[in-house]
Amino acid sequence: MSLISIIVPCYNEEAVLDEFYKVASETLADLEADKEFVFVDDGSKDKTYEILKRLKAEHNDVHYVSFSRNFGKEAAIFAGLRNCNGDAAVVIDADLQHPPRVIYDMYELWKQGYEVIEGIKSNRGREGIFHKMFAGSFYKMISGMMGIDMNNSSDFKFLDRKVIDVLSQLKERNTFFRALSFWTGFNTNTVSYEVQDRAAGSTKWSFKSLVKYALNNLTSFTFAPLYWIITIGVLFFLLGIGLAIDAIVDYFNGNTVAGYPTLIVLFVIATACILLSVGIIGVYIAKIYDEIKQRPQYIIRDKK
Repeated sequence: MSLISIIVPCYNEEAVLDEFYKVASETLADLEADKEFVFVDDGSKDKTYEILKRLKAEHNDVHYVSFSRNFGKEAAIFAGLRNCNGDAAVVIDADLQHPPRVIYDMYELWKQGYEVIEGIKSNRGREGIFHKMFAGSFYKMISGMMGIDMNNSSDFKFLDRKVIDVLSQLKERNTFFRALSFWTGFNTNTVSYEVQDRAAGSTKWSFKSLVKYALNNLTSFTFAPLYWIITIGVLFFLLGIGLAIDAIVDYFNGNTVAGYPTLIVLFVIATACILLSVGIIGVYIAKIYDEIKQRPQYIIRDKK
């Protein structure tokens, strides 16, 4: 019988862990496969670690990995992938916004030969309007850059062992799991689901953390911002030619060339574009520096 690993990244989830295990276990009781739960404690500051140790002592199908500090959800997902034993694995959030019953549909598609089953949001739940607008804009932008439709994509995915092995072997520290599952190129299908209300607790994603997450993933997975710099340069070059032609025409027509305000505006805009360009290049240099140090993506203090 197949073994399915259920990978659950956790950060300060003390309020929901017992409920998650109960609901997921009961919901998946009829799944025609053995199951193991692999919880990854991402350096939680509450009692998440203690609860996971208790769940492990009480249930044979529970395993956990605990980080020495907070390394981020991407690191937690990859730690789960590298420490699971299943013939396939599903990554699911601990707050039950990803409904466990959808795993049945994913499992059936896996049996049909699909190696990556993407959970696609049919709605975004009770997210704030700015959160929805920001997330929608980000995924439309990155979908256009990658040539892959990532709209309404999520970390809720079912992966075959071949995919797990490929992702586990990646050397990079700055990963983007949602995009990397597309990047592997394996046989893919999708399952839609409705985002549920959190079972307990509150979201760990502030607007600031979402912006940081988006910028980190954008620069980790695509060179598009560097090409933006070239585009800006070309636009300013064309603008400069246009203004030069206008000034020459005015000169030969005997008109006074009083371009001081225009000069100031262009200087301010050009300076802002230069600083923006230097900043984008600096981000990529920082990424290179971060990677060549070859520090581990995470540090495990305990696992069972």
